[in-house]
Amino acid sequence: MGPRMPHWDAPLNALLISPNREIAQAFTALGAQSQAFQVLADLKSYPPLQTLDLRLRQLKPDVVALDVATDFGAAGEIIRAAANARPPVQVVGLHTHNDPQAILSALRTGATEFLYLPLEAGTMQEAAGRIRRLRAPDPGVEPELGKVVCFASAKPGSGASTLATQTAYALRNTDGKRILLVDGDLMGGTIGFCLKLNHKHSLLDALEREEPLNPAVWSELTVNHGGVDVLPAPEVPRNQTPDPMRLHEVLAYARLMYDWVVLDLPTVFQRMSLLGVTEADEAFVVSTTELASLHLTRKAVNLLLQLGIGKEQFKILLNRTSRRDGLAGSDIEKIFNSPIFAKFPNDYFSLHRVVTLGQPLDGDSELGRAIQGLATKLAGLAPADGKKGGALMQPALSES
Repeated sequence: MGPRMPHWDAPLNALLISPNREIAQAFTALGAQSQAFQVLADLKSYPPLQTLDLRLRQLKPDVVALDVATDFGAAGEIIRAAANARPPVQVVGLHTHNDPQAILSALRTGATEFLYLPLEAGTMQEAAGRIRRLRAPDPGVEPELGKVVCFASAKPGSGASTLATQTAYALRNTDGKRILLVDGDLMGGTIGFCLKLNHKHSLLDALEREEPLNPAVWSELTVNHGGVDVLPAPEVPRNQTPDPMRLHEVLAYARLMYDWVVLDLPTVFQRMSLLGVTEADEAFVVSTTELASLHLTRKAVNLLLQLGIGKEQFKILLNRTSRRDGLAGSDIEKIFNSPIFAKFPNDYFSLHRVVTLGQPLDGDSELGRAIQGLATKLAGLAPADGKKGGALMQPALSES
């Protein structure tokens, strides 16, 4: 998957790599003037392939605009790396003059287009048009969208944030796809703290941004932690409910960027959570076996039904279960008048280690196996080695 498909006439987002600054300046200026290319980042030297891979993942450019005049050996490695990226990235070779040998070598190595000084607006627009046609999907095929999964508790402190966070990492481990974890609790979100993130931006920045989102902006808003992109809650609590249409737009953009969007929400009775539930493909209401939590979960189920959100749109997760619990699962289901989708064991020591280190759960603990089982069920995959995820399933950070 990739970023939102650009409008046919929109500039192509480019990662520019050019030790030759004359080439770089000409491409940047005329690319903007002609509305053919928009430079997201300008690298003044050929990066190591590991750095290139990181920048491609962060920026998700439409093309790499590459100086092939300064050092064709280094440029050739970058062309091959871009072609082998997943998804592949088109490369536009840049040169100081019309060099037939360089053109042939660049195209044979894997470049899609070749431009040379002096650049012309018409030539750049034609090159961009050809690249758009290469990137355009089959008109008869709808683009595949990622799925949104949300977690909200009925009673604060029931472990919804834990389940959301650890499910995101479990999904990442399940099939290695692109995962976004969003902390949607604008007042009391704790995911950034629990993962020990160093972040400047938050979900609030995405919601309040007036201009359309793009890959360059998105890479600034999110923080990558353990292979999962995280959009944290604001450092300073904000007691406000986002505009429903703006929340929809942010999540719609995220669906284009990721295979899974895991949304952690405040208690289900808050409007932010109700908005999130209506946006989600799968919504989970988290309860514990504590009597107050059971009582509030029953109220939450009734509220969702009264609002026209059917039982097929949300599921109950029972958290921190123990064999010493006085109530059987069937008794709890009668209280909720709704089935329990999954249970999670009370594993305090595993959770304490996770929070202390700011790391995902491993799969060796009973809780880790349970959460991995939930991720496997969500992904529609058969459990590894024919084993079930566990009869019980439970949290890993333990907020909301």
